[in-house]
Amino acid sequence: MRSIEILMSEHRIIERALSLLELAVTRIERGEDVPLEVLNKLLEFFQIFADKCYHGKEENVLFPLLEQRGIPREGGPIGVMLYEHDLGRGYIREMRESLEVFNKPIEAKDKFKNNALSYISLLRDHIYKEDNILFKMALMVLTRDDDEELLREFEEIEKKMGAGVHEQLIKNLDNIENILR
Repeated sequence: MRSIEILMSEHRIIERALSLLELAVTRIERGEDVPLEVLNKLLEFFQIFADKCYHGKEENVLFPLLEQRGIPREGGPIGVMLYEHDLGRGYIREMRESLEVFNKPIEAKDKFKNNALSYISLLRDHIYKEDNILFKMALMVLTRDDDEELLREFEEIEKKMGAGVHEQLIKNLDNIENILR
């Protein structure tokens, strides 16, 4: 199913960004300078690519279709995924708030680091569960017609994000990687 392949390939991009966030946190812990622009660009990536676009595909298209095909929300994997999406948004919000005073109190850096590490752990576990549990369930219940509909809907979500947004966010990751390494 191409729709599931797309989601899994986007997972690999998100994992790359998580590794860069982890590298930034390591540098902060060592007392090394990490430009605020880098941290802001990472948060922008997670807010736009991971949450609005990727989670938007799941929450607005895939999950409702999986529910129609009999995979339960309450007490099932979809409910867990939705809960974790909300949890991740909270970590991003906390990191964003700590960046506003990042160069002032040491507590702001600690708050950023703690929320970043929690977010990294959450998303890595979340991606593992989707790749190895939810998506395998999806492959068992979705039809070819479902796949075609998902692909159309995914394309619409990408169009709403704006032309070239994905590419620019990935290019930003390249730039961040050059700065941090």
